Amino acid sequence: MRTGVTRRFYSLALALPILIVLAACSQEAPPPEPPRPVLTQVLGEKATGEAVSYAGEVLSRYETPLAFRISGKIASRLVDVGARVKAGQLLATLDPADTALSAAAAEAQRALADADARRYRELRGKNFVSQAALDAKETTFTAARAQADLARNQRAYTQLKADHDGVIGLVSAEVGQVVSAGQTVFRVSRPDSLEVAISIPEARMPELRPLQDAQVSLWADDRASYKAVLRELSSVADATTRTYAARVAILHPDAKVLLGMTANVRFSDASGNARLSVPLTAIFQQGGKPALWIVSAEQTVALRPVTVLSYGETSAVLGGGAKAGERFVVSGVHKLTVGEKITLAGATATPAP
Repeated sequence: MRTGVTRRFYSLALALPILIVLAACSQEAPPPEPPRPVLTQVLGEKATGEAVSYAGEVLSRYETPLAFRISGKIASRLVDVGARVKAGQLLATLDPADTALSAAAAEAQRALADADARRYRELRGKNFVSQAALDAKETTFTAARAQADLARNQRAYTQLKADHDGVIGLVSAEVGQVVSAGQTVFRVSRPDSLEVAISIPEARMPELRPLQDAQVSLWADDRASYKAVLRELSSVADATTRTYAARVAILHPDAKVLLGMTANVRFSDASGNARLSVPLTAIFQQGGKPALWIVSAEQTVALRPVTVLSYGETSAVLGGGAKAGERFVVSGVHKLTVGEKITLAGATATPAP
């Protein structure tokens, strides 16, 4: 009895693997995994992260501080801030009383020295005085004449006039105020050489140095845009702000551009194309160097090395390796493999050309 049960048990044990194999063969093969949905973006289609632009103030390239050449008390001020002035126009005057007295005293000394010199010339002609005595009187007369000329010039220095056409951008003295020689009273700006003064953060310097062309727009009128060029870039950071001063010259400003306006400066490369930027999430490090996953026309991905000029808080500015119009992967870059088939998540399947 036991022998029969044992035989049936061994028969079932031998048949079980065969039944499992037959059952497995009867099942269908699992379907292939669908392409991975990936969030992508077209390079240059829209701004990503921080815009590479800077706010600044419209100033004149030539700003001349004007001051009196002598000290004195201001008697009159004839212009205010914002006034347009012409070359030679009178701007302010000093009290002329002291300079008039100085000129009168110097003229009296000159007349006295002139009379002494003439008298000694006559005496020398009669051989009553030596040549040395005459020379001393001639020297005294020459010095007195020079002193009289200086006093007359200083009397003219009581009038402060404009050296060139321009706009009064600063008034730093009032009527009744006593000013010293060389103390700035006015600042005159030339309106024919307008530019925008901006400050460049140190992190943006590598990105800005190779650039020259720029576009200037006014905050007062965002539809107004002007071509500009980077004219000056400081090599030393400001001790307080730790930024680098730069001046961008506006090539053809019109009447809308006024001194003191707030403007926005956006730089572009030599070809006139704006610098391309990508989100930081799109940067893949390959061997310690940045790269992007580029989507092909067949919707497969390939890893391409790129050059990054600078990194911002949320984006990176590219210097090369990719061009506008190419589609790249924005997120999930560490889950992809070369040649992998993908689908475009949240976008129409329009591959890059």
